[in-house]
Amino acid sequence: MRFLMVLTLAAPLFAQDAEVAVRWKDVRELRVEGQGWRETRHPFDRLPARAEGVVRKPVWDLAQQTAGVSVRFVTDAATIRARWSLRKEALALPHMPATGVSGLDLYVRLPGGWHWVANGRPEKIANEQTLLRNWPGGKREYMLYLPLYNGAASVEIGVPQEAALEPGPARPAGARPVVFYGSSILQGGCASRPGMAYPSIIGRKLDWPTINLGFSGNGKSEPEMAQLLSELDASVFVYDSLPNLSAQEASERVEPFLRTLRKAHPKMPLVLVENPIYADVLFSEQRRTLIAEKNRTLRAAYEKLRKDGDKNLFYVRAEGLYGADGEATVDGTHPTDAGFLRMAEAITPVLKQALKKR
Repeated sequence: MRFLMVLTLAAPLFAQDAEVAVRWKDVRELRVEGQGWRETRHPFDRLPARAEGVVRKPVWDLAQQTAGVSVRFVTDAATIRARWSLRKEALALPHMPATGVSGLDLYVRLPGGWHWVANGRPEKIANEQTLLRNWPGGKREYMLYLPLYNGAASVEIGVPQEAALEPGPARPAGARPVVFYGSSILQGGCASRPGMAYPSIIGRKLDWPTINLGFSGNGKSEPEMAQLLSELDASVFVYDSLPNLSAQEASERVEPFLRTLRKAHPKMPLVLVENPIYADVLFSEQRRTLIAEKNRTLRAAYEKLRKDGDKNLFYVRAEGLYGADGEATVDGTHPTDAGFLRMAEAITPVLKQALKKR
């Protein structure tokens, strides 16, 4: 009975939302993070416009998905609305919900750190929803994550007319972003919502800006990508590309890719992440041996670079990424939210060490 009463009382609030006078602001007037280049074809692309025709078409297309792009803003509004339009009509994937593929994710900074508030649930190409309603929390900093596997054509924040709405504070001097490069796992497949991709979890844990350059099925460590990523002024670079490589590709590409980054940034810390041990390797000797072979290749490159005098290399082994209970994935390969939390917990301590060396 109490549950029914709550629904009855809550229903009129939705009707009232449309009656409240709302002031809308394009998020580009606030503080957008998660993009490495300013000269993009579309507002929230992850690669520069000049990369079209340089990178493979699948990579270019995936760069228009907004994984890791976020907006920080400050408001004293008790009610916060969002409206966003998407680049693709397909809102979900067979193994990933629409809230992760095409939704928004709102967090607020509290004294203990970032805390989840609400997600924007996509229903069509153009969406408008209330994310926070009548919360007397006072003036706070918020962070809004954009979709992981869809592109955002436009995003606006709406607050009552009398409320303040301004960009979030600038990051401390020297807090250059941590740049992550890799596969669909890194991009956020199959998180239930954008804030649960592991680079975003780590960003909140460390309170540090991040750039997510995961390219689903196409984090192939090509030379042209190494050259592009070398342009970025990062605090740390995280290499997590093995899941998209064959054994031969790993043998041919990993070391040259890392050496290109090192040549451009002689002292920047590099964190190398092994291929996770997938939940279904118990039932596929082929997958088990492939993962083991690729991880040996990465370790060999790491040891060779260290032997050559590179003292700013850090390494994350596979064993701690997913755990051993088989409960960390949707399909054996791609993490659930629990899997992403495990990855973040395994990688964060190594990143903390790396950030001390920047």
